[in-house]
Amino acid sequence: MLRYFREDEVKQLVEPGQAISAVRAAFARDFRKTLQMPVRMHLELGGGILLLMPCHDKELNLAGVKTVTVGAQAGVNATYTLIDTSTGNILAIMEANNLTDLRTAATSAIATDLLSLEDVKTLGIFGAGRQAFAHLTVLPRVRSFQRYLICGSGRGEISSFCSRVKAELGIKVEAVDARICARESDVICTCTTSPQPLFDGDWLRPGTHLNLVGAFQPHTREVDTKTIQRARVVVDTYEGSLAEAGDLLIPMNEQVIDRAHILADLHEIASGEKSLSGSAGDITLFKSVGCALEDLVIASLVYERAHA
Repeated sequence: MLRYFREDEVKQLVEPGQAISAVRAAFARDFRKTLQMPVRMHLELGGGILLLMPCHDKELNLAGVKTVTVGAQAGVNATYTLIDTSTGNILAIMEANNLTDLRTAATSAIATDLLSLEDVKTLGIFGAGRQAFAHLTVLPRVRSFQRYLICGSGRGEISSFCSRVKAELGIKVEAVDARICARESDVICTCTTSPQPLFDGDWLRPGTHLNLVGAFQPHTREVDTKTIQRARVVVDTYEGSLAEAGDLLIPMNEQVIDRAHILADLHEIASGEKSLSGSAGDITLFKSVGCALEDLVIASLVYERAHA
């Protein structure tokens, strides 16, 4: 029987810890043998972009597709369709903004757990929207942060954001400028719609870990070339990053870095196939453009928990 899940139901059914465990397990297994996951399709609309993200997991007999519209006026709107491939029946349709928030932050949390130093104390967030809030919700599940910094573009927006974080998460967030956020954070998450770099890469101190989740087009980026040059880079998937990640493609086009600068994808790190072990002073960077596997994992988890 077809189920329809509203945003609040998706949020209530899956806890951040469950999302982290499920997404990590999915990346750790050898999914390339059982998964069909084309690179995300972009269609230009009159006032924005339509993104189509299909995925078929032969091992689970599940498939799904997320449709996302991104526009300057309407913001982001996502819907997920979950399909039983053994019957061809649609199992569920889900409002998927919360799903997207959770899967993105959970993937950043996995990268943080695998790549950052264990004794990190300060989490810095660029942005004050949905993804910023999701990352503040989820990342403390993998590290014991003692200080939280936020850097955004609007004073009123930041004030209300900090108040909401305090009320709902019990976290005191300090509003700071870009220089302080970049220089004093041990873990940095860029969760913005900025098409241009947010800070000077020379401001980063040794040992910093970065999660870049905002930019998803070849001509946009949240960090500068210096940041990429200084960092040991891991991506969610090679195919997606080489098609969409302007943070990496722009330095490549400048011939400052080449393909070999991407040291691993998340599957290789999560499975133990590759290790980024180095010195405590290494800067590590995880570039995520988002992949359909993450959406399928969370959607199937929502459906499973609703029928538990």
